[in-house]
Amino acid sequence: MTVQEFEVYAGKHGRCEFIHGEVRDITPASYNHGAVTSRLHILIGQHVIEGALGELVAAETGFRLDDEQGPVVRAPDIAFVSNERLPKQKPTSFATFAPDLIVETISPGDSAESVSEKTLWWLSKGVREAWVADPGNKTVTLHWPDGTSRRYLAEQQVDDSKVLPGLTVELSKVFTR
Repeated sequence: MTVQEFEVYAGKHGRCEFIHGEVRDITPASYNHGAVTSRLHILIGQHVIEGALGELVAAETGFRLDDEQGPVVRAPDIAFVSNERLPKQKPTSFATFAPDLIVETISPGDSAESVSEKTLWWLSKGVREAWVADPGNKTVTLHWPDGTSRRYLAEQQVDDSKVLPGLTVELSKVFTR
């Protein structure tokens, strides 16, 4: 299957990713996964909109970032693209540039290995900051391309984003009940 064929396929079959010629279905998210991701989207989005910093896009947004093994189209749960990276003409197909920041929310069936692999992949493709939200443990971990990371607990606030300076996310508003 080509990337163009995958784009048509994905439009008819729902959430999936395309990794080196193989279609990987993404199972529908659990309620808690969706609630955590939605709250993060709102809180990050308010900062992005108020500062006119760029665009925040939802989970259905595909980014085509090929590697040496072939074409890859992935869709993070949330992606932020700064004004500097936004092309003058918005893509009508998959974006062929890396977002500045991505958020992946761990689903109950995700292995630690698969989440780590995906996070490292995003960072190797030019993402400047990757957030991993873990609803089960009520944590958010920020990862940067230099290999450093910082983990936040539910009673803390994320306040050191290198991509979105001035952003404060109170995790008690993300992990409720």
